[in-house]
Amino acid sequence: MIEAERIRILNQQPEKRGSFVLYWMQQSQRAHCNHALEYAAERANELHLPLLVCFALNEAFPSANLRHFAFMLQGLHETIKALAERRIKTLLLHSGIEAKLAALASRAALVVTDCGYTRYQKEWRARMAQRMESPLFQIESDVIVPVETASPKEEFAAYTIRPKLARLIPSFLHLLAAVQLEKSSLRLKTEFDGENTPPLKLLDRLEIDRSVKESAYYKGGYSQAREKLHTFINSKLADYDELRNDPTRDYISGLSPYLHFGQISPLEIALAVAADGHPAAEIFFDELIVRRELAMNFAHYDAHYDHIACLPEWAALSLKQHESDLREYVYTPLEFEEARTHDRYWNAAQKEMLATGKMHGYMRMYWCKKILEWSPSPAVAFETAVYLNDKYELDGRDPNGYAGVAWCFGKHDRAWPERPVFGKVRYMNAAGLRRKFDAEAYADAMEEKWRKFKV
Repeated sequence: MIEAERIRILNQQPEKRGSFVLYWMQQSQRAHCNHALEYAAERANELHLPLLVCFALNEAFPSANLRHFAFMLQGLHETIKALAERRIKTLLLHSGIEAKLAALASRAALVVTDCGYTRYQKEWRARMAQRMESPLFQIESDVIVPVETASPKEEFAAYTIRPKLARLIPSFLHLLAAVQLEKSSLRLKTEFDGENTPPLKLLDRLEIDRSVKESAYYKGGYSQAREKLHTFINSKLADYDELRNDPTRDYISGLSPYLHFGQISPLEIALAVAADGHPAAEIFFDELIVRRELAMNFAHYDAHYDHIACLPEWAALSLKQHESDLREYVYTPLEFEEARTHDRYWNAAQKEMLATGKMHGYMRMYWCKKILEWSPSPAVAFETAVYLNDKYELDGRDPNGYAGVAWCFGKHDRAWPERPVFGKVRYMNAAGLRRKFDAEAYADAMEEKWRKFKV
């Protein structure tokens, strides 16, 4: 059974006789450990109807480009195959998607969707809830503890949400069984069957921003995510606490792009890591659950999550007081984007992101702190960091990314000793990098990746 706390009804339409139950898959792009999918399957069995899955591909999704679409479609290719093995038909729509979703919903007894936390995701679901003639149930499946269950308000920092989550996690951290469907939908006929293009053949047909090349280092899909998870548990977890902040050692999980696209569930990750029984699991859980779900809390409750207006009062005031401080270096957004600063380590971090679609977490903090230091104002710096993160990171356009940028400006942090430009916001410098790891080796490695990427 799906926990009641995960279920929310988005409109007031009554259930009706229909030809199928429709799962509008969007955020949770997977066939495994997906509460929305299993809830839809349960309801289909209750009504003795087949289950139809529909994914609506929006070519104009904000800030998305070729890199993001390629990764996503690689994942959907696997998901559609896995659903077919469960006798579930999937429709992949990519034009006139809202009208087509509404048309499918008119034939459905009820519609199920998954949960997203960004502004666009919420607005899209609310808009479709009004257009649909069937009831629309939203099921929260991309966090361990549902956001509104964890807290009814925006949390100040990790230390305020951590005890709340700790009390609730045992109630939600349990295996999700796959529902055996009574009826297959593979032979179900719809008016959109003729345009149901296989994902890997669709990419070249899309009218999308193609300015950012695909990543050669990260390929989408549940199998890729599972492989990274197994590698992390077997080869990295034991030393995660000591080595996770060393970008020359690669002791991170590498799972954030897959979590962003919902290609693997945080619940599946948590259960697999917990089963290993290693003491370092607690450190990893703090990142996977506490920090990640703090970010979801932030995006859900703060309408300004991607704008400098999200900062706490102390940080906003301190940055304002130091806005006119002399900056030793000032770069334009384009100079940042092209990695043309004086700082070899910063340029290396930017090139890592440009080439691979992901930046090591520790370097991401340094990268963002220096954008703050070398921009003409905090507001311009915040806008630049969000723009670059959303454009190039495979895990960009995400509550985690927005929380990470905001943290570098004082969000979810405390006041530190005052200094020029930063005010009381936490400071980072190149000497700190050199104390923690071989920064020159990191820069050399990223230069090599950048050279290969440009070929």
